Amino acid sequence: MQYKQTKKSLPEIARELGVDGIVEGTVQRSGDRVRVTAQLIHAASDKHLWASSYERNMSEFFALERAVAEDVAHQIQATLTTRSSLSASQYRPTNPTALEAYLQGNYHLNKYGRGSGEQEKKTAAEYFQQAIDADPNFAAAYIGMAHAHNDLPQSSREDWTIIRTAAGKALELDPNSSEARTLLAGFKWRDSGWQEAEKEYRGIVVLDPNSAEAHEQFCEFLGEIGRLDEAWTECQIAQELDPNNDHLAAILYFRGEYDRAIAVLRMTIERHPDDGGLHYLLFENYAKNGNYKESIEELEKTLTLYGFPEAGNRIQHAFAISGYRAAMRQWAEGIEHVQASEQFFAPVNLADAYATLGEKDRAFYWLEQAYLHADMISSGEGATMIKVDPMLASLRSDPRFEDIVRRIGLPP
Repeated sequence: MQYKQTKKSLPEIARELGVDGIVEGTVQRSGDRVRVTAQLIHAASDKHLWASSYERNMSEFFALERAVAEDVAHQIQATLTTRSSLSASQYRPTNPTALEAYLQGNYHLNKYGRGSGEQEKKTAAEYFQQAIDADPNFAAAYIGMAHAHNDLPQSSREDWTIIRTAAGKALELDPNSSEARTLLAGFKWRDSGWQEAEKEYRGIVVLDPNSAEAHEQFCEFLGEIGRLDEAWTECQIAQELDPNNDHLAAILYFRGEYDRAIAVLRMTIERHPDDGGLHYLLFENYAKNGNYKESIEELEKTLTLYGFPEAGNRIQHAFAISGYRAAMRQWAEGIEHVQASEQFFAPVNLADAYATLGEKDRAFYWLEQAYLHADMISSGEGATMIKVDPMLASLRSDPRFEDIVRRIGLPP
């Protein structure tokens, strides 16, 4: 979508994406009919290799998507795996009302952290519920509902129950859904420990080897338990499967490769300038790399994109007046303020700030809160990340750190 209004040539776009070919086309809708035109272009020569058009009822939307994908794959003589990224159950006719609500839900879901706050998640959940009401057997709507209750500023046990129930229902309707299994793998990590979670993640990437999300989640899990080389391999696979989004910067950050992570993030942010999560990761990398001015600029952008512009302004002002330490103290105090009003719960982020300030006791207080109230953490850094969090490096020689790692359930 970022190329929709671009003036760049197809060869330029292909070079940016690292691809040899481009698929472009149009989608038109009239009533309950939808028409798709698609063409395959050899990027280097800008030569059209193939073109076709398709027309179906809206109720056959997913079957239409599959038909286009299979035709493109055939034209480039690709070898298909035994199952595509869409599950067989998604090819059944879909209620047009449910599909409309589902698409609206995804629209609002994707606005969160891109200039809009938590209200977008709530609106998305309402649309996904409408989709479920219109078609109780629509597995994708349950996945959407789970995502609408995930990655919140502050979670509750009710949110986690909804995620587990919705993902479980999606898996019941579609036993091959890697998205549902990936969501449930997080609960396996909580309930049964990292060994059982690892088995689940390995099974998911075997089930759906073409899912970038599955490989990225497995990468994140391996990173959390400290197996960074294995994690890097999984994130590289995710990046190859989905080159238009970043799947590498987080693991590069955990590995301490800040310059490489910064380069990846800056390139990705050019494509997705309104992604608050990318800006926050860039803040962390700049901070660890000693680029303090740039780090504070990125933190301000992050807060603005998540709906807290005043907090961002205060941090930037503190940096301008008194420097980086003052800005980090303002950051810590700002998080504590919004936590007190139950708008946000990010104890590991707070521990990061206090560790940076050299206030170890305060940092350990918040790590303890992360352990005690793990169910409240959603969009902030989770307790399972502390073993590889570079911001907490100054705490690792303290016996209290080893103790909390053990209690969280991370391997030694």
